[in-house]
Amino acid sequence: MFDDLSSKFTEAFKSLSGKSRISEVNIAETVREIRRALLDADVNYDVAREFTRRVKEAAEGESVITSVSPGQMFTKIVYDELVRILGKEKEDIRMAANPPTVILIAGLQGSGKTTFTAKLANLLKSEGRKPMLAAADVYRPAAVEQLKTLAGQIGVPVYSIEEKNAVRVATEALEACKKNMCDVLIVDTAGRLHVDEEMMSEVAKIKQLLKPHETLFVVDAMTGQDAVNTAREFNQRIDFDGVVLSKLDGDTRGGAALSVTYVVEKPIKFMSTGEKMDAISVFYPDRMAQRILGMGDVISLVERAQQQIDEEQAAKLNAKMRSNTFNLEDFLDQMQQIKRMGSMKDLLAMIPGMSGAMKDLPIDDDALKPIEAIIRSMTPDERRNPDKINGSRRKRIAAGSGTEVRDVNDLLKQFEQMRKMMKSMTNMGKMNRLMQGMKGINPALRR
Repeated sequence: MFDDLSSKFTEAFKSLSGKSRISEVNIAETVREIRRALLDADVNYDVAREFTRRVKEAAEGESVITSVSPGQMFTKIVYDELVRILGKEKEDIRMAANPPTVILIAGLQGSGKTTFTAKLANLLKSEGRKPMLAAADVYRPAAVEQLKTLAGQIGVPVYSIEEKNAVRVATEALEACKKNMCDVLIVDTAGRLHVDEEMMSEVAKIKQLLKPHETLFVVDAMTGQDAVNTAREFNQRIDFDGVVLSKLDGDTRGGAALSVTYVVEKPIKFMSTGEKMDAISVFYPDRMAQRILGMGDVISLVERAQQQIDEEQAAKLNAKMRSNTFNLEDFLDQMQQIKRMGSMKDLLAMIPGMSGAMKDLPIDDDALKPIEAIIRSMTPDERRNPDKINGSRRKRIAAGSGTEVRDVNDLLKQFEQMRKMMKSMTNMGKMNRLMQGMKGINPALRR
């Protein structure tokens, strides 16, 4: 996500490397590179022009020109402008004072609209709400069945009818929502391959009848300025409340994300990545700006970990590490928790400085599968006691996991090294505590 844009920003800032101050010459050079990076990322031309104009004006201020660290100061100026153009701050969806809350989902066919509808329901359910889905996409083949399948995965009811009447589906679903004591109704409307009058009229009529508390427009982030132009047309007809960026895990240049808020003057509220039902995030302009500039996003990483890692389980794991009883069964559990947090590339990009370092590295989520297969081919006793795994057992485990004996050997060797590292870290902690205690006894150590 935005890897190419991030690397081009980094290259642009290099013109300031080693400079003792910002001058009109290096400002012009850096701004020119930034404008080129934005246009290459398929950012709207007016947005790119406004962005670089504001950056140039801020950089030409006297307090910046006399700065002793021009590179850092310029990065801060670009960061502030990115935050502004991405929407300044997070905006939540509006919830009804008297339930049910009605949320209308619109977008083009293929934008990931139906998948997002189910993801949003899953997110709201995790927050303690009771959502219902309305299958008002009655034209696309298998759209209703797709929504039912996704809803079945998350345990959320769906209202649908046999007749191809989207307006009737939506209005009857609202009554069903109230009858079933659901507090949120999410309406998945029909998409088309392009914007047309029939689609616009239908969505507008549903909105007029339901009077939704929130209307969200799903944008395929991989389509760049085309997505922004479509969003503008939709906004003129249905006046939506917020934007959802879908497919951000794809090969996206970032044009839609950096243009849509400026063009339609509506905030981005959610990001959707991948097909898993928990692959949805609230959009934070400041965090996205940090990621674009290669600063990482530690807060989002911690939040994902908190959602997926059980505190009681973490405490038990910590105790095992301290007592040096951490085994392959525990290691497998940790792998499963990390996989639930999202793609490995996305997680690593949240660590400051990692985005640029990973640029040309092939990071494959399937790389963990052979390790998982090897551990699952062991008996429970072997997982708990890896030292018991002799030569014949290693051959059996390799055959059972479809790997080579050397792969089993490598895993066991690396696991043993990891255990020794954990033990040494624990011993260092004990040594530090001992030293702290001795300071209170021995005056020679009170320094």
